[in-house]
Amino acid sequence: MTTTEFDPGLLGEHCWLECANGERVMLPVTRWRDESDSADEVLLAACLGPTLDVGCGPGRLVEALTRRGLVALGVDISPIAVDLTVARGAAALCRDVFDRIPGEGRWRHVLLADGNIGIGGDPVALLHRVRDLLRPGGSVLTELDPPGIGLRRQQVRLSSVDNRGHWFDWARLGPDGLDRTAQAAGLKVGWVNERGGRWFAELRKS
Repeated sequence: MTTTEFDPGLLGEHCWLECANGERVMLPVTRWRDESDSADEVLLAACLGPTLDVGCGPGRLVEALTRRGLVALGVDISPIAVDLTVARGAAALCRDVFDRIPGEGRWRHVLLADGNIGIGGDPVALLHRVRDLLRPGGSVLTELDPPGIGLRRQQVRLSSVDNRGHWFDWARLGPDGLDRTAQAAGLKVGWVNERGGRWFAELRKS
């Protein structure tokens, strides 16, 4: 998750996304801070070269890739997220994905895990940007919401027992909204997989 609104979650506080329509989405803050798990392996196994993790959070995926000997860099606008990633022995940069990123046009993979396809509330705009970061033949490896979500663009805020954050734009994308979104961003769907109740996809740049 790549906004400082998520800092309480990064620090382990139990919290959820409160949607403008009244829906609540619990956030798996413990999983974010743990080591990568068997479901994460769907994304990790698909990384075969230099990988950029957008919205890296506490850095579990960057750490796992680094341990495998791959070039990996996390980016996140939260200084806390960057500090946590570096503390794991991985590389991270405090930067917005829409700002200048090292290695633009040369990354083999870009990760959008943990709902980060929703950054900015516009997955097409985000994927257009990510496409520019990839080398020809590169891929976006993303995590999706379960089927039935389609594409939902909405305002949300982070809430916990004691605090409520500011409203910001976010999006949720399920497999049933993926084809149209990828096509609009100039990408092709390579595969869609489910593991442990989590959904993942590869989007390819030609």
